[in-house]
Amino acid sequence: MSGRWEPLLEQVVRERYPALVATAGLLVGGRSAAEDLVQDALVSTFVARARFDSAAQAEAYVRRAIVSRSLDAGRRSVRERTALARVAGERERVAEPADVGFDPALVDGLARLSARQRACVVLRFVEDQSIAETARVLGLSEGAVKRYVHDAVQVLDALLGTSTPVDAEFATVQVKEASKDA
Repeated sequence: MSGRWEPLLEQVVRERYPALVATAGLLVGGRSAAEDLVQDALVSTFVARARFDSAAQAEAYVRRAIVSRSLDAGRRSVRERTALARVAGERERVAEPADVGFDPALVDGLARLSARQRACVVLRFVEDQSIAETARVLGLSEGAVKRYVHDAVQVLDALLGTSTPVDAEFATVQVKEASKDA
Protein backbone atom coordinates (compact mmCIF):
# COMPACT_ATOMS: atom_id res chain seq x y z
CA MET A 1 0.00 0.00 0.00
CA SER A 2 1.49 3.28 -1.07
CA GLY A 3 1.22 6.29 1.20
CA ARG A 4 1.46 10.02 0.66
CA TRP A 5 4.56 10.06 2.88
CA GLU A 6 6.70 7.84 0.62
CA PRO A 7 7.65 10.57 -1.90
CA LEU A 8 8.58 12.87 1.00
CA LEU A 9 10.74 10.18 2.58
CA GLU A 10 12.48 9.56 -0.74
CA GLN A 11 13.02 13.30 -1.25
CA VAL A 12 14.46 13.80 2.24
CA VAL A 13 16.81 10.84 1.82
CA ARG A 14 17.86 11.85 -1.70
CA GLU A 15 18.44 15.54 -0.94
CA ARG A 16 19.38 15.70 2.75
CA TYR A 17 20.87 12.34 3.77
CA PRO A 18 24.54 13.46 3.67
CA ALA A 19 23.78 16.55 5.76
CA LEU A 20 21.75 14.49 8.24
CA VAL A 21 24.60 11.97 8.58
CA ALA A 22 27.13 14.79 9.06
CA THR A 23 25.07 16.29 11.87
CA ALA A 24 24.51 12.89 13.46
CA GLY A 25 28.24 12.13 13.16
CA LEU A 26 29.08 15.19 15.21
CA LEU A 27 26.59 14.08 17.84
CA VAL A 28 27.60 10.41 18.13
CA GLY A 29 31.23 10.39 17.06
CA GLY A 30 31.38 7.88 14.20
CA ARG A 31 30.18 7.44 10.65
CA SER A 32 28.54 4.03 11.09
CA ALA A 33 26.85 5.11 14.32
CA ALA A 34 25.68 8.29 12.56
CA GLU A 35 24.19 6.33 9.68
CA ASP A 36 22.40 4.03 12.14
CA LEU A 37 21.10 7.04 14.05
CA VAL A 38 19.77 8.69 10.88
CA GLN A 39 18.15 5.43 9.79
CA ASP A 40 16.43 5.06 13.19
CA ALA A 41 15.29 8.69 13.08
CA LEU A 42 13.90 8.32 9.56
CA VAL A 43 12.01 5.16 10.45
CA SER A 44 10.56 6.52 13.68
CA THR A 45 9.61 9.83 12.07
CA PHE A 46 7.76 8.33 9.16
CA VAL A 47 6.16 5.52 11.16
CA ALA A 48 4.93 7.83 13.91
CA ARG A 49 3.80 10.69 11.67
CA ALA A 50 3.09 9.80 8.09
CA ARG A 51 1.65 13.19 7.11
CA PHE A 52 3.87 16.15 6.40
CA ASP A 53 3.11 19.25 4.38
CA SER A 54 6.62 19.47 2.90
CA ALA A 55 10.02 17.80 2.76
CA ALA A 56 11.37 20.62 4.93
CA GLN A 57 8.83 19.83 7.64
CA ALA A 58 9.69 16.12 7.44
CA GLU A 59 13.40 16.92 7.64
CA ALA A 60 12.83 19.05 10.75
CA TYR A 61 11.13 16.11 12.46
CA VAL A 62 13.99 13.81 11.42
CA ARG A 63 16.57 16.27 12.81
CA ARG A 64 14.67 16.47 16.10
CA ALA A 65 14.58 12.67 16.26
CA ILE A 66 18.34 12.53 15.60
CA VAL A 67 19.07 14.87 18.49
CA SER A 68 16.67 13.10 20.86
CA ARG A 69 18.06 9.69 20.02
CA SER A 70 21.66 10.88 20.40
CA LEU A 71 20.89 12.26 23.86
CA ASP A 72 19.23 8.98 24.83
CA ALA A 73 22.22 7.02 23.50
CA GLY A 74 24.62 9.29 25.38
CA ARG A 75 22.82 8.69 28.67
CA ARG A 76 22.66 4.97 27.99
CA SER A 77 26.35 4.87 27.08
CA VAL A 78 27.38 6.62 30.30
CA ARG A 79 25.35 4.16 32.36
CA GLU A 80 26.79 1.21 30.46
CA ARG A 81 30.40 2.43 30.76
CA THR A 82 29.96 3.08 34.47
CA ALA A 83 28.50 -0.37 35.04
CA LEU A 84 31.18 -2.02 32.92
CA ALA A 85 33.98 -0.16 34.71
CA ARG A 86 32.52 -1.11 38.07
CA VAL A 87 32.04 -4.78 37.20
CA ALA A 88 35.00 -5.47 34.92
CA GLY A 89 37.44 -2.77 35.99
CA GLU A 90 37.88 -1.68 32.38
CA ARG A 91 38.91 1.82 31.34
CA GLU A 92 36.45 4.09 29.56
CA ARG A 93 36.56 3.72 25.77
CA VAL A 94 36.82 6.75 23.54
CA ALA A 95 34.46 6.86 20.56
CA GLU A 96 35.92 6.44 17.10
CA PRO A 97 36.40 9.75 15.29
CA ALA A 98 33.61 10.72 12.93
CA ASP A 99 34.45 10.87 9.24
CA VAL A 100 31.96 13.59 8.35
CA GLY A 101 34.15 16.18 6.64
CA PHE A 102 34.91 18.31 9.69
CA ASP A 103 38.31 19.02 11.24
CA PRO A 104 39.29 15.91 13.23
CA ALA A 105 40.41 18.10 16.15
CA LEU A 106 36.91 19.62 16.31
CA VAL A 107 35.27 16.20 16.13
CA ASP A 108 37.56 14.97 18.93
CA GLY A 109 36.74 18.07 20.98
CA LEU A 110 33.01 17.52 20.50
CA ALA A 111 33.42 13.90 21.63
CA ARG A 112 34.81 15.18 24.94
CA LEU A 113 31.69 17.24 25.68
CA SER A 114 28.64 15.92 27.48
CA ALA A 115 25.78 14.81 25.24
CA ARG A 116 23.76 17.96 26.06
CA GLN A 117 26.69 20.31 25.46
CA ARG A 118 27.46 18.58 22.16
CA ALA A 119 23.81 18.74 21.06
CA CYS A 120 23.58 22.44 21.93
CA VAL A 121 26.81 23.30 20.09
CA VAL A 122 25.90 21.30 16.99
CA LEU A 123 22.40 22.75 16.81
CA ARG A 124 23.61 26.32 17.41
CA PHE A 125 26.71 26.44 15.25
CA VAL A 126 26.43 23.63 12.70
CA GLU A 127 22.67 23.71 12.19
CA ASP A 128 22.61 27.51 12.75
CA GLN A 129 19.58 27.40 15.03
CA SER A 130 18.74 30.21 17.40
CA ILE A 131 18.86 29.82 21.18
CA ALA A 132 15.05 29.62 21.20
CA GLU A 133 14.96 26.95 18.47
CA THR A 134 17.67 24.91 20.18
CA ALA A 135 15.82 25.15 23.50
CA ARG A 136 12.58 24.01 21.87
CA VAL A 137 14.21 21.04 20.11
CA LEU A 138 15.99 19.88 23.26
CA GLY A 139 13.15 20.67 25.66
CA LEU A 140 15.34 23.02 27.71
CA SER A 141 15.05 26.59 28.85
CA GLU A 142 16.86 29.23 26.82
CA GLY A 143 19.09 29.94 29.83
CA ALA A 144 20.10 26.28 30.02
CA VAL A 145 21.00 26.28 26.32
CA LYS A 146 23.08 29.42 26.80
CA ARG A 147 24.90 27.83 29.73
CA TYR A 148 25.56 24.55 27.87
CA VAL A 149 26.86 26.45 24.82
CA HIS A 150 28.98 28.77 26.94
CA ASP A 151 30.57 25.93 28.90
CA ALA A 152 31.10 23.85 25.76
CA VAL A 153 32.75 26.73 23.91
CA GLN A 154 35.13 27.23 26.83
CA VAL A 155 36.08 23.53 26.76
CA LEU A 156 36.50 23.57 22.98
CA ASP A 157 38.60 26.75 23.11
CA ALA A 158 40.90 25.12 25.68
CA LEU A 159 41.19 21.89 23.66
CA LEU A 160 41.64 23.57 20.29
CA GLY A 161 43.77 26.50 21.42
CA THR A 162 41.25 28.98 20.07
CA SER A 163 39.60 32.07 21.47
CA THR A 164 35.91 32.54 20.77
CA PRO A 165 34.67 36.10 21.25
CA VAL A 166 31.90 36.55 23.77
CA ASP A 167 28.71 37.53 21.98
CA ALA A 168 25.61 39.20 23.36
CA GLU A 169 23.88 35.89 24.15
CA PHE A 170 26.74 34.74 26.39
CA ALA A 171 27.13 38.19 27.93
CA THR A 172 23.49 38.05 29.02
CA VAL A 173 24.17 34.85 30.94
CA GLN A 174 27.29 36.31 32.55
CA VAL A 175 25.53 39.53 33.57
CA LYS A 176 22.68 37.62 35.22
CA GLU A 177 25.13 35.41 37.12
CA ALA A 178 27.20 38.41 38.20
CA SER A 179 24.09 40.15 39.52
CA LYS A 180 23.18 37.07 41.56
CA ASP A 181 26.59 37.12 43.24
CA ALA A 182 26.34 40.82 44.15
